Amino acid sequence: MGRRVSVSVSARLEVDSFRLDVSFDAHRGITALFGPSGAGKTLTLRTIAGLTVPDSGRIELDGRVLLDTQRAINLPPRARNIGYVFQQYALFPHLSVFRNVGFGIRGLPAEEGRERIGRLLELVGLEGLGKRRPTQLSGGQQQRVALARALATHPELLLLDEPFAAVDLRVRRRLRAELRRIHDVTGTPMLLVTHDVTEVRQLADSLVLIDGGRVHRSGPTAALLADRSDPLISEFLDESVT
Repeated sequence: MGRRVSVSVSARLEVDSFRLDVSFDAHRGITALFGPSGAGKTLTLRTIAGLTVPDSGRIELDGRVLLDTQRAINLPPRARNIGYVFQQYALFPHLSVFRNVGFGIRGLPAEEGRERIGRLLELVGLEGLGKRRPTQLSGGQQQRVALARALATHPELLLLDEPFAAVDLRVRRRLRAELRRIHDVTGTPMLLVTHDVTEVRQLADSLVLIDGGRVHRSGPTAALLADRSDPLISEFLDESVT
């Protein structure tokens, strides 16, 4: 069972005439931010991570205030202790796999740092590939490096922005199972951005349905997806990639 966590997000932001106005809570496990492309899912992740500052809002992680615009609180990304797996992985091409994974580790004795990196490479199935560069890896392997790097700092929360979008369907299926296994092993709570209903069904314990920059509904995944009386849910189920 995953660690208990409470994430409370309330944010308003306008970017290039797009208005984001979201409010939701996530508690543990894997929570999917689900909706069509351009709905505001990635912008929501960036706001939680501290990479985008909303015009107004408040974000808490297990009672720790990360952002409160009314009180002029805005912790920088590094102080939030949140891992982030970007859609295109954002690996450093000039660094080895080993050094990519260890990039964010600070304050550990060298030997302890090496041991942590080794354990993470084993966790994601890349033991023996630590000396390779990202360009020498497949897309699926690069995704695993990005995941290991995001976990290296023992984050309280892991954000994943469509992490399987850059790989083919065969690899995607395998990586979905790997992500669930890694979650079960580490217990790290995750927020997963996707517009793929298959990923939602296979991975998400809870669901936040976002459309047009707003939260349409949120709750347990199975209950929401079963509600065909909701026209928006029915539309997404019919149109989502499977």
